[in-house]
Amino acid sequence: MKELRFDGQVAVITGAGNGLGRSHALLLASRGAKVVVNDLGGDIHGDGKRSSAAADAVVEEIRAAGGEAVANYDSVEEGEKIIDTALAAFGRVDIVINNAGILRDTSFGSMSGTDWELILGVHLNGCYRVTKAAWPVMKEQGYGRVIMTTSAAGLYGNFGQANYSAAKLGALGLANTLSIEGAKNNIHVNTIAPIAGSRLTATVLPQNVLDALEPEGVSAAVAWLCHADCEDNGEVFEVGAGYVGKLRWQRTTGGMLDPHRKITPERIVARWQKVGDFSEVDYPELATDVFGLVLNNADNPPLGGNEFIDIDAALQDEIVSEYDYDERDLALYALGIGAASDPADPKDLKYVYELGDGFMAQPSYAAMPALTSYLNNARDGRGLAGLNYGLDRLLHGEQYTELLAPLPTSGTVKNVFTFKEAFDKDPHAIAIIKVETFDEHDRLIAYNEISSFVRGGGGWGGERGPGDEVNRAPEREPDAVVTEQTAINQTLLYRLSGDWNPLHADPTFAKAFGFDQPILHGMCTFGYVTRHVIAQFADNDGRLFKSIKVRFANSVYPGDTLETRMWQESPTRILFETRVVERDEVCISNAVIELYDEPLAQLVTEEAAAPEAATAPTETPKPEHVVALLDGYIADHPERVDQVGHVYQWHISEPDTQFVLDLKNGKGGCTSGTAEADCTFTLAFSELLAMINGEASPQKLYFGGKLDVAGNIMAAQKVEFLADIAQDEVHARLAAVMGKAEAPVDAGDGHAEAEAENTTNEVVPRSDELIFTRLAERLREEPASAAALAGARLAFQIDEQHWSVDLSGAEPAIRGLPLADADTVLTIKDEHLAALARGESTPRALFQQGHLRVKGDMAHARHLTLFNGLLDAAA
Repeated sequence: MKELRFDGQVAVITGAGNGLGRSHALLLASRGAKVVVNDLGGDIHGDGKRSSAAADAVVEEIRAAGGEAVANYDSVEEGEKIIDTALAAFGRVDIVINNAGILRDTSFGSMSGTDWELILGVHLNGCYRVTKAAWPVMKEQGYGRVIMTTSAAGLYGNFGQANYSAAKLGALGLANTLSIEGAKNNIHVNTIAPIAGSRLTATVLPQNVLDALEPEGVSAAVAWLCHADCEDNGEVFEVGAGYVGKLRWQRTTGGMLDPHRKITPERIVARWQKVGDFSEVDYPELATDVFGLVLNNADNPPLGGNEFIDIDAALQDEIVSEYDYDERDLALYALGIGAASDPADPKDLKYVYELGDGFMAQPSYAAMPALTSYLNNARDGRGLAGLNYGLDRLLHGEQYTELLAPLPTSGTVKNVFTFKEAFDKDPHAIAIIKVETFDEHDRLIAYNEISSFVRGGGGWGGERGPGDEVNRAPEREPDAVVTEQTAINQTLLYRLSGDWNPLHADPTFAKAFGFDQPILHGMCTFGYVTRHVIAQFADNDGRLFKSIKVRFANSVYPGDTLETRMWQESPTRILFETRVVERDEVCISNAVIELYDEPLAQLVTEEAAAPEAATAPTETPKPEHVVALLDGYIADHPERVDQVGHVYQWHISEPDTQFVLDLKNGKGGCTSGTAEADCTFTLAFSELLAMINGEASPQKLYFGGKLDVAGNIMAAQKVEFLADIAQDEVHARLAAVMGKAEAPVDAGDGHAEAEAENTTNEVVPRSDELIFTRLAERLREEPASAAALAGARLAFQIDEQHWSVDLSGAEPAIRGLPLADADTVLTIKDEHLAALARGESTPRALFQQGHLRVKGDMAHARHLTLFNGLLDAAA
């Protein structure tokens, strides 16, 4: 690396008769700078007789080494005289290093006005006076480098140095503003906080530490910051003992409050934990950065919360967990909720005897994978971000369960936990968590909402939520009543289904929470009342169950008698209420069960048998066979010409061949030779065969570097149909052109009917075509950009157009076709996709506004920021 030089430049260094200033002067002079050595010559307290000796000694050192220097003995508060010395001696000023300083340390209570004013005069006013005098000179010459000297006391505070701390931090504030004002004139202003042995630090550091803090290490960093090649501006550095570190401001994302509602001290206290949470931070650099947060908060006010519930954070998180169960678990659960008290009743036997006919899950079991996983997550310390309360604050307030398909009698299901909403019941709160349960084929089979009462969790000023009038029991006599006594050991039996909370089993634990004995699980009562309604209004056929919603109103003890009173509002809607007979207390209120009109049919899990494919020709086809195949295919599928509307030139190697695929003019066709084309493909014949045989798509070949595309890249998307021609048709046509059989008259490729709606030659450009084309280019050029979606198979429904993004293979594949077995299906309009691609919206905003619908893995939706920047603002 070349030596950093300052030949022809003039440096003014204040306080340069000793310590750091002397070190700065000697180093810059040795690198060719002409130096003005300023030093007043007093002691470190600003007292004593002025002397020229210190400055003169440094000047002599510089000259003895062959350098150029002059001395100046003025106070920094007479900065104009110091700069005049430089101009008189050398005619310019390129560098100003504000280094001069004194100390007058004493506690703030003992500090005199003189102590305060002397320190600010030297350290702050001195910086101002010297830099102010040099400023017009630097502006006129279009160049300057200024160094301010702050200290750890200024940055962090230090006992007994209130005056020094204020002055030193003031110097940093001065530097920050000058760096902005001087930038257009190539004047850079930076600040150092030195860690070095000097007359000033000698009063606060032990000798063994001072010996290790050589000033030359600080001067080396100062020299770089003063050099013309250094582009840093407006920065602050701690320097010393071989260490150089840059400092910056850091702030928390803060405790945001809705500014459109009254801000009270209590609301701020409720968010105080978030105010000081440095787990999420940003780094402001300009004064305007302060207003960015404020303006964003005004335009997009937070939804609220406090140290227990942060609604904004919770909405952005999800937890995925798996849950295994088998026939034994279903039978045990049914017994745990009181089923089969009459073991001879066949209507109950089907829920507890897996070897009998029609064995099935109790419909209320649809809540168990969600609730058990929720408890296990809490036990393992896994919770949704923003929900910062423990089980000690929690009561299960309400439960909603919906069954979308009959539960499998065994298997592994996936539960996806997300946050729905929270209500402020000051001083308490209601928090609602959504749980989607998917079967092994990733089909949604159950949905739950767990509504929890959080003691002491309210008070942020949020909405109170719906009142008690929802699903209230009618005043009239019930249409049906079921009375059933629970077993004295019911809690011990039910807990074997996964609810391990000791409140339901340990008498000592229960008494510590104010109960005379362990209480019955609320979800056990939930199972009882579900049985009651299904028995009365669905002939005990769980397949008719659609959904249930209940509010847990009071505790139930094992051995209590439950009386469920039911009112049928319609053939499929039953309101009910349950009370404990012994205490005449309502334990389940505001409850409703919805039924299906017809029993749910079991989901088919077997894949439909694929039709037997035609036998492929055993002889290897040649290029002319492929040309003939495509020509015959187009003749039998003239709709392709209307759908595609482009001409393609193919350059084939190994063996070398050229042919034209015309899907634009007249009836279209495929012929050998060349022609003027919209798009040109270059690839090996073996890769063309792989495409025709359905072994590789154009996208896969393109991403693998085996297919070169020139011309209209959007047109290239239209040939995807080649990889989707039914293989029996491909084999039959090849056999025909190779003299093995007759070609089919019109076999179809399975997509013609869906694509035949576009019957004109005009191709109307759409945003999604351009977006997915550019996405393909991004994935090819920046393969790491989709790391967060690695392995995903995404299907997009955009208006009437389908797109698939398959990242599960070695190479990404993007096609303008449906994807039947996608992990996630995303539905969005073309205009909203364009807004996402232009950076005008975010996946979260589109989802919350109802413009993006997601079926499947919600985590995939959060990573759609991959689309950002695919369109510019004018697209």
